[in-house]
Amino acid sequence: MVEVNYWAVLLAAISSMAVGAVWYMPTAFGNAWMKLAKVKMDKKMSAGKSVYIYGMTFVASLVTAYILAHVTFLSNAFFHHGFMQDAVTTAFWLWLGLTVARFLVHDLFEGRSAKLTAINAGHELLTIVVMALIIGSMGV
Repeated sequence: MVEVNYWAVLLAAISSMAVGAVWYMPTAFGNAWMKLAKVKMDKKMSAGKSVYIYGMTFVASLVTAYILAHVTFLSNAFFHHGFMQDAVTTAFWLWLGLTVARFLVHDLFEGRSAKLTAINAGHELLTIVVMALIIGSMGV
């Protein structure tokens, strides 16, 4: 039976919101991302739309953290390394195979720049590594 630490999942999901807030700050990658993704921040977003976007982002982060914790448990049961090592290694391979590969395909077909792909992929790498550090440190 797979064991998942739900507190670790919750904290990992919360961490993804913090990572995103810092990564996409205008002084970090926010301005470049907005330009490359053609996002206009001058429009006022309604409170309802804002709640929906951030709510769905948090739900997606919960799903990601849960899947990472689940697969980390399986990886640890198979490889028998330290739980932290298996969490970070699992996070890296999931990021490379399921995030970067899919970003690349979509961005190529959508004609997006390699720089935009790199900004988004970098954000996802940092997000999933921070999640893995939280999950790995809290165990099952």
